[in-house]
Amino acid sequence: MTTAQLRQHGGPSVPARPMMNKVPQVTALFWVIKVLTTGMGETASDFLAHVMDPMIAVALGAVGLVTCLAVQFRLDRYVAWVYWTTVVMVSVFGTMAADVLHVGLGVPYTEATPVFVLVLAVIFGAWYATERTLSVHTVNTRRREAFYWATVLATFALGTAAGDLTATNFGLGYFASGLVFTALIALPALAHAKLGLGAVAAFWSAYVLTRPLGASFADWMAVSHTRGGLGLGLGPVTLGWTLVILALVAYLSTTRRDIEA
Repeated sequence: MTTAQLRQHGGPSVPARPMMNKVPQVTALFWVIKVLTTGMGETASDFLAHVMDPMIAVALGAVGLVTCLAVQFRLDRYVAWVYWTTVVMVSVFGTMAADVLHVGLGVPYTEATPVFVLVLAVIFGAWYATERTLSVHTVNTRRREAFYWATVLATFALGTAAGDLTATNFGLGYFASGLVFTALIALPALAHAKLGLGAVAAFWSAYVLTRPLGASFADWMAVSHTRGGLGLGLGPVTLGWTLVILALVAYLSTTRRDIEA
């Protein structure tokens, strides 16, 4: 699922207005940072809900997301720190959206998960019907970028609900859930290599799974021993994962290895 593979299967690439692709190259480091942002977003959301009124936390998350998206959309090219900051805010707010649906409105994860699957399917359907491609290699118009970020937000909300569903409703616990999603995320790559699954379908399948994968391990590190975790706490785990993300994004900003030559 490399950028070259996505280009080959990506459909038309002529933008409606001149703009460089706004998504980084899909490399191993892309997946590492993506998983880290999912875990950091999970614990950051829970941490904020514990240290302040949850409604204020949600409002701050929404303001942060809108601000990051505004900066992202103003650019005509990919900038590592802007892109990944936006992904982090999508992660935080996507977690909050799923939690509000479950905790605030009382919707069980068994119902929330299929709801978010439907939302994601509708976005994919509208994106493909409009652009005839779902490739992240051709996010080079404002409209495609809007579809892209709507999809990213839906995948985070879906992944949050699915991860909590396996950990709590299915009784697997966070660590076991993390192992399950580690195994599952290998399936799209295997299906692409061995069964002819398209690169774009393989990419988005893996992308959805990064959310419950990262969130499960982050929760396992943060929650108490009585809940089957390491008991490190929400704040320290959030800080630790954030520092790793900052280091990796700084590396990309310096080396520009995530920008297509």
